[in-house]
Parts: sequence; C-alpha cells; structure tokens
Amino acid sequence: MGGFFYSLVSCKKGEQMGWKGAVRSIGAAARAAERDAKRRQRELERQQKQYQKLQELEQAAYEVEVFENHIEIIQSVHKECNDPIDWLSISTSKEPIKPENFKKHEKEARLKVKSYSPSLIDKILKKAEQKKKVLEQNIGLSIKKDKTEHNDAISAWEEKVADWKESVSLAKQLLSGAETAKINAIKELNPFSEISTLGSNIAVVTGPSGFVEATIHVHGKDIVPNEVKSLLKSGKLSVKNMPKGTFNEIYQDYVCSSSLRVAKEILSIIPDNLVVVTATDELLNSKTGHLEKTPILSVCISRKTLNSLNMNSIDPSDSMDNFIHNMSFKKTKGFEPVSRIDTTALETAKNS
Repeated sequence: MGGFFYSLVSCKKGEQMGWKGAVRSIGAAARAAERDAKRRQRELERQQKQYQKLQELEQAAYEVEVFENHIEIIQSVHKECNDPIDWLSISTSKEPIKPENFKKHEKEARLKVKSYSPSLIDKILKKAEQKKKVLEQNIGLSIKKDKTEHNDAISAWEEKVADWKESVSLAKQLLSGAETAKINAIKELNPFSEISTLGSNIAVVTGPSGFVEATIHVHGKDIVPNEVKSLLKSGKLSVKNMPKGTFNEIYQDYVCSSSLRVAKEILSIIPDNLVVVTATDELLNSKTGHLEKTPILSVCISRKTLNSLNMNSIDPSDSMDNFIHNMSFKKTKGFEPVSRIDTTALETAKNS
C-alpha cells in the first residue's frame, strides 16, 4: 500500500510529539543551520574585504616605490658611466701573435705507434700487426686534424689582427685630434642608449674650433611626472598634483644630470679635455605663442674638473657652477631660453 511514514520525535521520556511539533523542530534545526551558513558567509566576506584591502595596500606601496625610484633615476643619471678607453696604450699595443702549428695530434699519434707493444693475447691471436696498422693510419687523421685546427686559429688571428689595426689607427687619429675619428668613435660605441630610454635624443658634432659639441633634446613633460604619489598613515595611496616648484626643481636636476652624463660618456671615449653639452626643450615663445625648441642649458665641461667631483654626492644642478655655463632658471618659472656656449672663445682653454 502506497503512502509515507514518519516517526514521532521524543520530547520527554515516555512521551511523543505530534507531526506539527516535528515539523517545527525540523524547521528550527534548518534555521539554525542557515544561521551558521550565513555567519560563515559573513566571515568569508569579511576575509575577502581584508584580502582586498591588503592587496590595495600592497599595490599602493608598489606604486609609491615605482614613483620614488623613477624620481631617483632621473636625478642621478650622472652617477653611471662606461669605463674610459686608454687610447695611448692601444696606439702602442703589439700585433696579436700568429698561431703556430705545433702538430699536437700528430705527435701524440706517432708516440702511440712508437710505444706500442703488443700484449701476449695479441700475439697469440695474431692481432699485433692489425692494431699497429690502425695506429699508423691514425697518424694521417691526426695530421688532418692539426691542419684544420691550425686553419681555424689562423682565421681567428686574422680577424684579431684586422681589429687591432683598426683600433690602432683610430687611436692614433684620436690622439692627433682628428675630428672625423672623434665622431666615428662616439657613433660606433653608442654610449647613450640608457639616456635615450629616459627620453633624451642626442646629436654629436664637432664645432669650428674642433670641440665636440653634444646637443640633448630633452622632453621634460614626458620625463618628470606631474603627480606625486605617497602613502597615507593608513597605508592607502595618495595621488596629488605635483607642485610647480617641485616639478621645476626635479626637471632642472634631470637636465643637469643628463648633461653631466653625456659629457662623461664622451670624455670616456675621446682623449679631449673639453666637451660642450647643450640641452634643448620646447618652450613657449611669448612673441609667437608657439612652442619652440630652444637651448635651456649650455655647459662647457672640463675633464679635469669633472674628474675632481664626487658624483655620488653632488647636486647636479648646483654642480653647474663648477663649469662655464649658460642657464637661466627660477623655481617658480622653470627654464628660460639661453644662448649656446661660444666655442671659439674657449680655444685658449682647450688644453687646460
């Protein structure tokens, strides 16, 4: 017979409740279970919010660190430089020694033939002659191997000699002051790749007086951020517009630091004592109302003075006072146009 069956839940010893009481009891148990699930849900939601908050704090700390690192980099471009090249030593260096064919493999093969002594088993099995014949054949293979290795060594030597001749020729030209050699050496070694990634394009020429003149085309608004990122006491990220005076000071440091770096790189490549570096950027021409590319810093940097500076401690903007330079800068206004250094007036200081 179809139907359903349920048992009555005991309330007290010897008593049973009706089906309505059973339903109420089951409902209460379900509601209790639901409350536990809800509490668990709220706990998980709270943990999720804490996790998100932690992620936000970590992200905030990361963004501030990236911001501070970028500011440090653009104000310390001058601290790095490639090692200087000793052109005098290169000019007097000796030609690479031509490799000899010492016939190493052939000598070893002949020694094995000469020292071969058949074993008793070889004599019994009559293998002595066969083994000696194999050793003698190996002499021919060894001669070929020696020849191949020697030919490879000669090819490598010829390349070294070609490089050596080119280096010696360049060294002698540089030491004699050849202007074309200076530009070729700088172009070949290309020491400005790091500065280029920071947004500066560099052109190098020799002026009428033979001085190397470098022009840096900087882009201040692209390099210096216009916002300041910092952490609040709560650890959250704070983003504010960078004060104009702060922006201008950071930009001035970047321009001066980059100019020092360019001078250092050039003087590490060529044996000159002076180099002129001019930084240009787009400034508003109040007469035309248009942005025009114009010099904002022009500095003549002496090797002697440059080498005397502690690059890790100087303020790049303040360091310009150590050199002949043209720069008009105010914290409230930033850079103003200046004239390039007149290299014809520097001829007397060329060998100082």
